[in-house]
Amino acid sequence: MIWSLQAAPDLTDKQFDQWSKLLEDRAGICLSDQQRVFLQTQVTMRMRELGHSDYSQYYNRVVDGVSGMMEWSVLIDRLVVKETSFFRHRPSIDFVRDFLQNQINNQSLQESFEVWSVGCSSGEEPYSLSMVINDCFDLAQLDPYYGVTATDISRAALTIARNGIYPQRKVEMMEAHIRQRYFNQQDNGRYLISPELQDRVCYNHANVLNINEMPTIQLDIIFCQNLLIYFRRWLRHEIMNAFVERLKPGGVIIVGLGEVVDWSHPDVTRASNDDVQAYVRNPVGA
Repeated sequence: MIWSLQAAPDLTDKQFDQWSKLLEDRAGICLSDQQRVFLQTQVTMRMRELGHSDYSQYYNRVVDGVSGMMEWSVLIDRLVVKETSFFRHRPSIDFVRDFLQNQINNQSLQESFEVWSVGCSSGEEPYSLSMVINDCFDLAQLDPYYGVTATDISRAALTIARNGIYPQRKVEMMEAHIRQRYFNQQDNGRYLISPELQDRVCYNHANVLNINEMPTIQLDIIFCQNLLIYFRRWLRHEIMNAFVERLKPGGVIIVGLGEVVDWSHPDVTRASNDDVQAYVRNPVGA
């Protein structure tokens, strides 16, 4: 029987540990034993495409020099790309809207409003943020003066995000006025993000594990949801500390509810909102 029709062999404990260590070392993702089947399935599918029949043989290919890094970039797409949606956690998105609206109302918005979407996947999150930010500027009758930097480890997901074209199922649950305002329906039934939003979002390939090598641009919002949960607790804390260094005074870090526990920093205060896990950088001298 040919390999492509055979049942996938089970990963041995040693092989699972080997692959898990590689994923954690390179992407920070810590797999539990319950995720063994997921890892085995994704690795096996890629092995079949290449004609490999042995986990160790394929592992050696992945870790071998420049060609190995190219293969790793293909494999990591299979392992980290998650299903996402527009306005996935509405309370967090609304928190950004209220935060900006308060700055506009108080006339404290002096510079460009800068946002970082960390682990942006296929673009639904940064585009959702752009929609509510753009709405705030429209409501105040101000020229939009903001930028969203969106980063992800998956090049395939970033390609989808940059193209900004989504199937109907991705947009049909939105309020009609949002869909009409920010999407253009195509002849094939798919929806294209409006150019005014695409121009505001800059997509970059980046690994948050290398955050200390990234520029320390001062930001108003750092939005990082459904990413830190895959990391060990000490790594989550280390990344959060690096986030703080990149916030303007008064800026906010927003993470997923429960993603970060037992973390504190002298320069931030947790926002008093039970629906959102957000941390506000204290004013200078506070």
